[in-house]
Amino acid sequence: MRITVRLFAALRERAGWSQRELDLPDGAVVADVWPALELGDEPPGLAYARNREYAGRETAVAAGDEVAVIPPVSGGAFAIGPDPLDLDAVVAQVADPAAGAIATFVGTTRTQSRGRTVVHLEYDAYPEMAESEMARIAGDVKARHDVLHVAMAHRTGHVPIGEASVIIAVSAAHRGPAMDACREAIDTLKQTVPVWKKEVFEGGEEWIGREGT
Repeated sequence: MRITVRLFAALRERAGWSQRELDLPDGAVVADVWPALELGDEPPGLAYARNREYAGRETAVAAGDEVAVIPPVSGGAFAIGPDPLDLDAVVAQVADPAAGAIATFVGTTRTQSRGRTVVHLEYDAYPEMAESEMARIAGDVKARHDVLHVAMAHRTGHVPIGEASVIIAVSAAHRGPAMDACREAIDTLKQTVPVWKKEVFEGGEEWIGREGT
């Protein structure tokens, strides 16, 4: 049977391609995908998605499926793309007459990281799944906190020093729930949303996983 495989970030660079078709035997499971790619030993910490939903290694695959091989992630309205982010636009997405507070988080590119001078950042993403995961996070946050709306936006591609790579806005009747929900949203986004960060620094570059977000 034939499936489609997608790679991202360091895996994409390692393979030299981002998407290809792969033939697997009938009865194959997700764990069979990496060996069939013939890219060497499987890196630690990989996750997999089948048809844009996270899947366990023993999940069966069928002809026509899309399987994404996902390296550890760095990670209202939910948007991801290459355009510069607009804080006012994200805040407007959560505005509500019932809101007495809007909490925001803006992640920006800084010049120093782990003793190195950063030139710029580059982000890669699995956009369709990233937006779906953002929506899931927002639903979970709203279920645990007394908030009205949640919006998230993440930039991809080249992000210069001082510019925003991610913005989260949360509206609520009171500031406490808004601030708690905003913190939870960004912490969860950095762990589960399939977006990867490359630091381009003086003298080199490196893909950064969870520990470097």
